[in-house]
Amino acid sequence: MPAQGNALARCRDRLRAHPLAFDALLAAAVLGAMVLGSFADPHGDGAGPTFTRTPRPTSVLLMAAGAAALAARRRAPLRVLAVTGAITVAEFVAGDPPAPVSMSAVVALYTVASRTDRPTTWRVGLATMTVLTAAAMFFGSSPWYTQQNLGVFAWTGMAAAAGDAVRSRRAFVDAIRERAERAERTREEEARRRVAEERLRIARDLHDVVAHHIALVNVQAGVAAHVMDRRPDQAKEALAHVREASRSALDELRATVGLLRQSGDPKAPTEPAPGLAVLDDLLDTFRHAGLPVRVARTDHGTHLPAAVDLAAYRIIQEALTNVRKHAGTDVTAEVSVLRVGRTVEVTVLDDGGGPAPAPADTAGGHGLVGMRERVTALGGALTTGPRYGGGFRVQAILPLTTRSGEDLVP
Repeated sequence: MPAQGNALARCRDRLRAHPLAFDALLAAAVLGAMVLGSFADPHGDGAGPTFTRTPRPTSVLLMAAGAAALAARRRAPLRVLAVTGAITVAEFVAGDPPAPVSMSAVVALYTVASRTDRPTTWRVGLATMTVLTAAAMFFGSSPWYTQQNLGVFAWTGMAAAAGDAVRSRRAFVDAIRERAERAERTREEEARRRVAEERLRIARDLHDVVAHHIALVNVQAGVAAHVMDRRPDQAKEALAHVREASRSALDELRATVGLLRQSGDPKAPTEPAPGLAVLDDLLDTFRHAGLPVRVARTDHGTHLPAAVDLAAYRIIQEALTNVRKHAGTDVTAEVSVLRVGRTVEVTVLDDGGGPAPAPADTAGGHGLVGMRERVTALGGALTTGPRYGGGFRVQAILPLTTRSGEDLVP
C-alpha cells in the first residue's frame, strides 16, 4: 500500500507539472465517455439501457469538437464553456436522438466555477443551466419532462456547485499556507531582532568593561611611573592595583565573550552578572585610583530585576569612568541609588574641580550612547548635562517592571 500511494503521489505531481498533458488526457476520456454514451439507448428493453444505437457522423464530429475544446479549458475557461455550450445546443437541435455532447459543457462549467469567483459562478452557472435545459426541452424529440432533460439540469448544477467547492477549498488552503509563511517570516524577523539586540547588549558590556578597567590601569600605571624612584612602596601598591584591575577586566571579558561560544565549545563562566550588590567593590576600585567617591543608598532590601540591576551597575561604572578620564584631578564624585515608588533613580555627580574640565564623553565615544540605550531598552529615562557651578550630572530613572514583564519582588 505505501508503494502504491507513492506511485499515485508521483503521478499526481507529474500531472500537476504538465497541466496541458492532463487536460489532453481529460479531453480524451470525455470523448470516450461521450462516444460510449451515444451508443446507449436510454429506454432500452425495460430492464435497463441497451447499446443498440449508432451515432450519426455529425454527432461524432460535434463530440470530437467539444472534447478538443477542453484542452484549452485552463487558459480560457469562459471561451471553452461558450464553445462547448454552443456545440451542445447544436446537437440538441440537429440530433435525433441527441448524443451526450453536454458532458463537455459540464466539464467546462466545472472549470469556470473552480477558477473564477462565486458571483461569476452564479451568473454563468444559471445561464448555462437555463440555456442547455431549455434547448433540451424545446428541441429534443422526447417530451420536455423526460428524465434526460432533468438530467441536463442536474448535471450542470452539480458541476457549478462542485467547481465552487473546489475553488473555496483551494482558497482556504492558500490562506492557511500564506499565514504559515507569514508566521515563519515573523519568527525569522523576531530571531534576527533578538540577535541584533543581544549583539548590541554585548557591545555595550564590552565597552563598559574595557573603558572602566583600562582607565584604571592607565591611572595606576601613571602613578607607579611617577613615584617609582622616590616612593617604591607606593609604586608597588599602584602596580598591585594595576594587576587587580587587569585581572577583573579579563574575568569580565571572559564572561561576556563566553556568550558568543557555540554549543560544542567549553561552557562559559557561570558567575552571576555584576549588579548593585557589588557596588562597594566597584567604588573601591575608583578610590584606589585616586577618585574620592561618596555614596548614598536607600534601595537596601529591594530586589531588582536582573536587567535593571545590571543596567544600574553599568551606568554607575561608565559615569565614574568618564569622571576619572575627563573631569581632571582633584575632583570628587557622588553616587546615589534611591528607591522612588516603582522606580530606582541612579545619579552620579562630580564637582568638576580639576583644572581642565571636559565633557563626560569624548567625541565619537559610545559611553553616553551606551547608557542611553540601556535605559531606553528598559523603558526608563536618562538625563545628562553640566551642573550649575561646574561638574557634570548623570541621572537614570529605571522602572522596577521591565518591558519583558519581569516584575519587582517586594
